[in-house]
Amino acid sequence: MSRIGKKPIVIPNGVEFKINGSEVSVKGPKGTLSREFHKDMIIKVEGNEVLVERPSDNKLHRALHGTTRSILANMIEGVTNGFSKTLELVGVGYRAAKSGKNVTLSVGFSHPIEVIPEEGIELEVPETTKVVVKGIDKERVGAMAAKIRSFREPEPYKGKGIKYADERIRRKEGKTGKK
Repeated sequence: MSRIGKKPIVIPNGVEFKINGSEVSVKGPKGTLSREFHKDMIIKVEGNEVLVERPSDNKLHRALHGTTRSILANMIEGVTNGFSKTLELVGVGYRAAKSGKNVTLSVGFSHPIEVIPEEGIELEVPETTKVVVKGIDKERVGAMAAKIRSFREPEPYKGKGIKYADERIRRKEGKTGKK
């Protein structure tokens, strides 16, 4: 039995949770999220808790059990607190500037890169070397952060590039390091 799938999800005050067949919508202070889940997963609301159950112990249902529960928990967390990912620009002359909703990145190319956020995603530039991606959908926040990081991934010799704030880059010795 899935340990994560068994855990109930507490619905905080101010959050509206609706189930319509296999579609679930969650409305909170930050916004509304809705998602279609697998038709076999049983999602119940008991009091102020959400429970996810599976109909059988076959491989597909076992795999979906914990995943469904995690996605529901992230939806509730997103509409109450939201999610954010911080990216750091490391390198000489690497910088970010905000222009309206868009962010312009100068990361060593001959031209600046214009990053246009998706709907529901907000980009902030607290410092010239930091970009914060915020939103209520964890999946979309992570995808936007990964897209920005892919413009100039960190390299292992000098560590230059765009990296996550909590990421540790494994460094390599250069040519003269071996003797």
